[in-house]
Order: sequence, then C-alpha cells, then structure tokens
Amino acid sequence: MTTTNHTALVTGASAGIGAAFARHLAANGYSLLLVARREERLKELAAELSAQHGVRCDVFAADLNDPAAPASIMAFAESRGIAIDVLINNAGLSGKTAFADTPWPKLAAEIQLMVTAVTELCHRVLPGMLARGWGRIVNLSSLAAFSPPGESLLYTGIKRYVLDISQSLDMELKPQGVHVTALCPGFTRSEFHDTMGTRDVADKLPGMLWQDAEEVVQEGWDAVMKGKPVCVPGAVNKLVASSVRPLPVKWQYQLGKRMNPFKEGGA
Repeated sequence: MTTTNHTALVTGASAGIGAAFARHLAANGYSLLLVARREERLKELAAELSAQHGVRCDVFAADLNDPAAPASIMAFAESRGIAIDVLINNAGLSGKTAFADTPWPKLAAEIQLMVTAVTELCHRVLPGMLARGWGRIVNLSSLAAFSPPGESLLYTGIKRYVLDISQSLDMELKPQGVHVTALCPGFTRSEFHDTMGTRDVADKLPGMLWQDAEEVVQEGWDAVMKGKPVCVPGAVNKLVASSVRPLPVKWQYQLGKRMNPFKEGGA
C-alpha cells in the first residue's frame, strides 16, 4: 500500500457508493473522516478499514438534512486536527411521491441534503485545499442529470445542478490544483432502492443497466485524479447519456413522463 498524507471526507459513507469510496481510498493510503446518520455502521467500517490498511479513520454521525450539519462536520474536523484534502459528496436520496402530496419539510430536506449541503461542504473545504495547492472533490450527480425530467421528482433537477456546479467549480479551481468531478452513475447495486422503497421496480430493470459500486468508484476516482470534470461510468451509461441529450425538449418531456423508476406504482 502507498500511504499518503491526505485525508478524505466521505458523506453517506455507511453503505453503497460511499462505503465503496471509503474502502478504495483506505486501500490507497488515505486517512478518512466518515460521515453518515448510522453511527454504528460507521464505527464498524472504520474499524475494518483501520485494521486492514493501517489508516486513521474518524467517524462523525450527522444528518445532512440538518442545515447545521456541514458546519458541525468541519468543526469536528478542526477539533481533531484533520485537514480535508479530498471531499466525496455522496449522501443522497430521492422522493417518490407526488410533489403536491409531499409535505414541504420533506422536500426542503431533499434540497438541503443534495443541493445546499453539497455546495456548502465544497465551500468550507476549499480554503484549506487552496492554501495547500492540492485538493480533489467528487460530487455525486447521476445519469439522471442527462435524462428527461421525471414526473414529480426534484431529483433530476437537483442532479443537473450538481453536474453544472461541479463543472463550474472545476473551471475556477483547477489552475490552483483542485480538481472537481461530477460522477454520474446509472443504476448501481446498493441499498439506495431499498431505502427509497423502489426495490421491486428496480429489480425489473435489465441486468445490463446495472453496475457494482466498486466499478463506479474506480472510474470516478480515476476521473478526478486525471482532472476530468464529468464522469459517466460504464459503456451503457455513456451511450444513454450521449443519446438522450440531443432529443427535442418535447420528446424528453414525454419520455420522462413514462419512464420513472422512482415513482410509486412503477416505471
């Protein structure tokens, strides 16, 4: 193992792509600050990675739906003398009920988690990265950012925002040694659909559409290290992304209305 002097902050680290990023980074000698709501799972993962790879693993239980969470995470890091060199903004979810029927606090939490917290964490880690002249940020967008809008979903618009802001930040920061990549996976084998209650719908999708979290992480990490501002992992996802974007807006509208794996009642 090649050790580094760098530390990575990974949100949503207790499962799925977040846990896969934690394992990948630990195997490459990065110290870790793991963040998620489930403290016990974070502690189990931290113990596993410290034992396997001899790296420092700190944990901080936080719900990024809480507007105070990003500041609390950074205050914890400062109190432990942790300098954040790598940020993996992974935490996310998707609503699946009609917009008009969803209580506003639930919608606000979705925006807080995947728009405000993502943006705030980027802003909060940048002073240290810029002072050191080196940093890497991976923001989890989605293949949905290239796809037609989904009925009742904030998700596609949110992920398009993450795609755009990541590219904008990369333009600004790359000359100063900080790379920013929007990682845009398609269907990934993880607990995401179980958490969202859409497992039955997701399981009906063809196997060729699915990737393992480890594959997604490998391509995403390679992309940010090479300075690529956008990464769509997997040949099928690349084909989908390139084929959907040129469609006329009215076609995208109709396609998005009919194909929505997160909507209650099916795709």
